[in-house]
Amino acid sequence: MVTVRRRPKEGTFMSPVIPLPVTAADRESCTASEILARVGEKWSVLILVILRDGPRGFNEIDRTVHGLSRRILTRTLRILASDGLISRRRTAQRVEYALTDLGSSLLPLVIALGEWAVAHESEIAEARRRS
Repeated sequence: MVTVRRRPKEGTFMSPVIPLPVTAADRESCTASEILARVGEKWSVLILVILRDGPRGFNEIDRTVHGLSRRILTRTLRILASDGLISRRRTAQRVEYALTDLGSSLLPLVIALGEWAVAHESEIAEARRRS
């Protein structure tokens, strides 16, 4: 059996075209870095996980996420919707948010990262104590 390695698309973060060391300008122009920063933000992750069980209204999400101001919740929902990870739909009673297919495809990765963090929590705490 022959294994064929696909070359990363030129200009993507996996592309060998970007010389090392990576400069701040390189990081700012990297689309992957921008997307990872946005979807990796803690409130975004929590909202994606909340929506995994189905659509939720704004107030329901607000009551579920403790320590999040309504202003930041509104901003985060707008960002997730503009990135196509969630949908926003107005019903007669409320505005409803739900995962899109794109958001659903990201969810297993987010959950795996969270599980990894929980599994290695004590090792990370120990490393922090040593430093």
